[in-house]
Amino acid sequence: MFDALVIGGGIAGISIAAQLSKKSQVVLIEAEDSLSYHASSRSAATFIENYGNAVVRNLNTASKDYLTYNNGGVLTPRGMMLLGKKGQREDFLKDMKSFGLKEISKEEAISKFNVLDNSKVVNVSYRPDVFDLDTDLFFQNFLKEYKKNKGSIFTNSKAEKIHHDGKKWIVSTTKNEFEAKLLINASGAWVDEIAKLAGVKPIGFVPYKRSIARIKLSDLITVKSWPMITGVNEEFYAKPDAGELIVSPADETPSHPHDAWATEEDLATGIYFLSEVTKLAISKMSSNWAGLRTFSPDRALVIGHDKKNSSFFWFAGQGGYGFQTSAAASELAAELIFGLNPGIGKAVAEALSPIRFK
Repeated sequence: MFDALVIGGGIAGISIAAQLSKKSQVVLIEAEDSLSYHASSRSAATFIENYGNAVVRNLNTASKDYLTYNNGGVLTPRGMMLLGKKGQREDFLKDMKSFGLKEISKEEAISKFNVLDNSKVVNVSYRPDVFDLDTDLFFQNFLKEYKKNKGSIFTNSKAEKIHHDGKKWIVSTTKNEFEAKLLINASGAWVDEIAKLAGVKPIGFVPYKRSIARIKLSDLITVKSWPMITGVNEEFYAKPDAGELIVSPADETPSHPHDAWATEEDLATGIYFLSEVTKLAISKMSSNWAGLRTFSPDRALVIGHDKKNSSFFWFAGQGGYGFQTSAAASELAAELIFGLNPGIGKAVAEALSPIRFK
């Protein structure tokens, strides 16, 4: 019998599994044939400290040192630029304040982003300390630690039956049956489905689809040095990636748990908003994809023991913050499971607890 069984092989699952494996016997099961298959493989790969609500931002800040220094770090400077069009001044100022940006001249903006259309862009703000996050390296660092600690992994292992016999969990999958003292629900878009299967009251998570297009630009255009750019009210965002440009309409379409895909309409929306503020001539995409960003009712993560069954642990609701919060979130989860005082503080831990939901 294992001390803990983790359901879900994304960044949430592997980070908490790695943390627990330092002191416990842990098994991780994943329904797909590989780890990091769904949302974790479809991330915008960015660290923005001022992203999310106040509770999420505590996790961002608490994760920053780990992301910067652990195993040599996984962050590289990118910068972030907010572009406001005519009639958007009020909302531009709200976004600028929210993201901690500083207003700059259009001349300075063009020096950083040379395809800016200054006939359409009225206001620009910027901050340098937004970073690209090497999601693959970050995931692999946790995976290496987990394997070093003799953690077990089973892919192609969808949970079909989950039962608690009063002393332990019995989880039957498509391949095997597992027994564990603690069940950790880190199953992304499927967290409420797993809860129902385990006889635990669901919280009300909603997966939202977000789409991304990858665009190859002219070799004469230097993409690599550009900052991440975003529109007011998050109309869209775009950033360099592997020598190309990824563009998203920042869509949030309520969905059911599934292997998401992008629609032509969503992709066209993102490209349209990009064309509204730049001089880029975009003819075609090189690829596209979509992922599900799963949020709790108050859009903060849910980390903690279920209020009615303490052997069921929620590690869910990462939304669009999974990679940039996972260092601090997984540390907090491990502290709660091991009965330690939360390093992030009692108030933040309580704000993330599932007990907050009636």
